[in-house]
Amino acid sequence: MSENCLFCRIVRGEIPSAKIWENEDCYAFADIQPQAPAHALIVPKRHASGLDGLDALSDRELAACLRAAAAVARELGIDESGYRLVSNCGENACQSVRHLHFHLLGGRQLTGQMG
Repeated sequence: MSENCLFCRIVRGEIPSAKIWENEDCYAFADIQPQAPAHALIVPKRHASGLDGLDALSDRELAACLRAAAAVARELGIDESGYRLVSNCGENACQSVRHLHFHLLGGRQLTGQMG
């Protein structure tokens, strides 16, 4: 874990969050600036800077984050209606925290536009 990383501090419990789901490899919590009625962040517990820093994680840890999406969608009650899973990478993609994270969005009809 990175000492000053916002998401590492959330995973360690130093900063409060609205936990939605957790296992040994990842942690999911409510986004504080939701872009949809259901908006969760799924983060690996071990620090990786983003999709460009996957060497920091094992394949198991990365897969755990992706598998968590279905569990989090069930917890949020959007597993049947559908959801979107997004990961921004770098400044031009508006990655605001340099810790790999996935936005899980749903709870309404999402637009077809991705960019």
